[in-house]
Amino acid sequence: MSVTAPQGFEAAGVAVGLKTTGKPDVAVVVNRGPRKIGAAVFTTNRAKANPILWSQKVIIDRVVEAIVLNSGGANCFTGDFGFQTTHLTAETAAELLEVSAADILVCSTGLIGTGGEEFRGKVLDGVEQAMAALSTDGGHSAAEAIMTTDTIAKTAEVSRDGWTIGGMAKGAGMLAPGLATMLVVITTDADLDASEADAALRSATGVSFDRLDSDGCMSTNDQVTLLANGASGIRPDLDAFTTALTELCRELAQKLQTDAEGASHDITIEVTNAMTEHEAVEVGRSVARNNLFKAAVFGNDPNWGRVLAAIGTTSAQFDPYDVDVSMNGVRVCTAGGPDRPREEVDLTPRAMHLEIDLKVGSATATILTNDLTHDYVHENSAYAS
Repeated sequence: MSVTAPQGFEAAGVAVGLKTTGKPDVAVVVNRGPRKIGAAVFTTNRAKANPILWSQKVIIDRVVEAIVLNSGGANCFTGDFGFQTTHLTAETAAELLEVSAADILVCSTGLIGTGGEEFRGKVLDGVEQAMAALSTDGGHSAAEAIMTTDTIAKTAEVSRDGWTIGGMAKGAGMLAPGLATMLVVITTDADLDASEADAALRSATGVSFDRLDSDGCMSTNDQVTLLANGASGIRPDLDAFTTALTELCRELAQKLQTDAEGASHDITIEVTNAMTEHEAVEVGRSVARNNLFKAAVFGNDPNWGRVLAAIGTTSAQFDPYDVDVSMNGVRVCTAGGPDRPREEVDLTPRAMHLEIDLKVGSATATILTNDLTHDYVHENSAYAS
């Protein structure tokens, strides 16, 4: 499973010393064609890293030959020097592939403010080494190379009648909408037009990565990229492709949630019977970002009052005294008042399901989040990440 599962893609991951652990830290994914279609969505954070600024220009014509990714340094807030590092990264890859640098995407992840002379030298060396190591079996090593505080490499694959989608993702902290702190590369050998690839990617990310809100912190380096080459010779129905792509994105998003920094619970917040989907999302996010609720879940405390308090801060339409709340299948609140005894709710399993019924419409939305733990605080205070 991974980005080399579809036909016509090669990848590699190498170690060049960007990480102090000595583990792989530079990855390359190359599209061998015949088509070189690219689509991407980026962080909505106004403070964007240099690779994002570069890649946003590259993707305009929706032609992408390859993507270079590094961990061990975000190359964000590193000034003109940092942007030139990104440019040189693309030029180095382009020269080795004998293509234009304007068709090379670049992604970086790691500590903000990292990107000096030593960083540049190691990244450029990594590009050369990774290009020399490219193979159709290199997907897993590429997935390992983009890990930061991740504990496992995250990959996925979905196959249909004659065509395949593969993907890899990194992300364990700063997980919040727009997109959620992540780098994701998705490949497919399905035959798609550029407009179809773009539409499918935006639809899929909108109900997967954009619904992941682990800690409410938005990154400067988020990028989700789709590369399509048509190597299968099969042109799927756009709806069918979008459905398969959404399946893959949701699988990767769930893997990001499960590997979130310090988490002991994976919380699924399902908001039902909202007036609009937008309002359902707003309600779900209000709970996902409520530290009192998240701390209660960490302590296995079914404190439904904190849920009602959180959703009361939104602009969504509902009557606070006609809302039902269930936790792991137990109705703890009916019409804004107590229902089943708290003792009936078992929050010891890692998976926690929260359902909020607003009773005003028919729209639904699901948000993924995690609890707030001692380990999360330690991991984000004891050392730079």
